[in-house]
Amino acid sequence: MEPVFRSLEIAAGIARRVTGTRITFHGLENLPRRGGAVVAINHTGYIDFLPAALAATERKRRLRFMIKAEMTQVRVVNFLITHSKTIPVDRSAGAGAYAEAVQRLREGELVAVYPEATISRSFELKEFKSGAARMALEAQVPLIPLIVWGAHRMWTKDHPRRLSRRKIPITVEVGEPLDPVGTTAELEAALRASMTTILHRVQENYPHPAGAYWVPRRLGGGAPTPAEAKQLDEAELAERARKRSDQR
Repeated sequence: MEPVFRSLEIAAGIARRVTGTRITFHGLENLPRRGGAVVAINHTGYIDFLPAALAATERKRRLRFMIKAEMTQVRVVNFLITHSKTIPVDRSAGAGAYAEAVQRLREGELVAVYPEATISRSFELKEFKSGAARMALEAQVPLIPLIVWGAHRMWTKDHPRRLSRRKIPITVEVGEPLDPVGTTAELEAALRASMTTILHRVQENYPHPAGAYWVPRRLGGGAPTPAEAKQLDEAELAERARKRSDQR
């Protein structure tokens, strides 16, 4: 039953109704009813995990997310992590989290991974980390692409939260599972190709007003280009390093 997880599911459903958020799901049949799989999700904002989790709920499944270990320092969040089988990841030493994720996959769980690791300011796909492909190959489970689009309008980097805004449409599309075959590089390339195709299709079918900050530059929006976004990411990392240095 997992009462904490069930409470989170109920809370997410209530929040969806209160804000009037409209979520359209496509390809839910690609999420298996049983058995393990790695679910690879694009990362455009702080709450795109919620629509992804609700997609799994529609299939009567639960996603076990991998989350940065720093979040365990927040007492309430640590309680939720502990009781929802979330997997904390220490980015400086991720071997333990990786091993735990593989074990969960072998036990038949759906493990959710963000291949980009961090939020994409351009709202296009960033460079991928190899973890999702490596896990699928080691556990011999399918690798499933999942795209969330629209949630970044509610909360993303460099822009204020708009959690109370009503009726923002969100699209979730689940792609066909990729078999765990070939090399890590080959499987990762196949994942990226699939996610790119789905992302572009979803973006193009979604209303995208010219100049809007949440619309990719490719579609006439005001978001940074991938090259500009990379520069912003590098500046952010440099500033964090400077602050850590000042605190020593």
